[in-house]
Amino acid sequence: MSEIETSPRTGNGPGNGPDFAFSHCEGLIREGDPDRYFATLFAPAASRPHLFALYAFSLTVARVREAAANPMAGEIRLQWWRDALQGEARGDVKANPVAAALEDAIVTRRLGRQPFVDLIDARVFDLYDDPMPRANDLEGYCGETASSLFRLASLILCDGAEPGGAAAAGHAGVAYGITGLLRALPWHARAGQVYLPADTLRAHGVTREDIVTGRGGPGLRGAAADLRALARRHLAAYEAAHATISPAAQPAFLPLALVEPYLAAMERPTYDPLNTVVEIPRWRRLWRLWRAARRIR
Repeated sequence: MSEIETSPRTGNGPGNGPDFAFSHCEGLIREGDPDRYFATLFAPAASRPHLFALYAFSLTVARVREAAANPMAGEIRLQWWRDALQGEARGDVKANPVAAALEDAIVTRRLGRQPFVDLIDARVFDLYDDPMPRANDLEGYCGETASSLFRLASLILCDGAEPGGAAAAGHAGVAYGITGLLRALPWHARAGQVYLPADTLRAHGVTREDIVTGRGGPGLRGAAADLRALARRHLAAYEAAHATISPAAQPAFLPLALVEPYLAAMERPTYDPLNTVVEIPRWRRLWRLWRAARRIR
């Protein structure tokens, strides 16, 4: 297989450079993760390029399944990212603007590389249709993906110094991750992916086939309610640990201001886990982020 096939390159050309790489990352997040995009606008301007680089890396590896023709092709793409982080990738890694921006963030902010590798390893689960066995497996998955992002964003904002709030970041990521997976359930179900834990589904008499075929039913509503309760428990634990977070790192946690409104939207009588698009008007998202940002200044 050629290098072009194995390397997830984008944006090659003579205009490439640090400014292009950071701009590319910002554009990816603006289009693909608007909640984090808006939240990052409330962070200090000097930190934003590296925050966008972090989030663009996460978004890129999260999209590997949809970009790859099959799981093996996805594994190859993820291995390219591992190699890039460890200095073992073939070719010019910096030809990929996300990789170039991320490398600058890692070096400039003195970030460890292992959390990025761990995040990649967690994303291998996305490539297959294997079930999520238990609720604590789901918590672990969210911990290595969403929680890791909160922790790394905190380190960026503190220029690599200890930002505190490690436990807070753990709970924040689980609350944010579960909420996001519930919102994405209609799309994941159509793709044959089921992130809802098998033990939770069993307790409500729901099978994987009920989800991927679109049958759904009242049992699925009960399972989704259990997961909303789990997200809220982690959100409360984050709030209890909030004081341990360095003031400089607190903008990293602004996206959490949107968790409760999304969960509340799923409480409406018309909510259907497999068909309802759970959204909040843009003005309301911005207002909640603005209020949260004001509280930390």
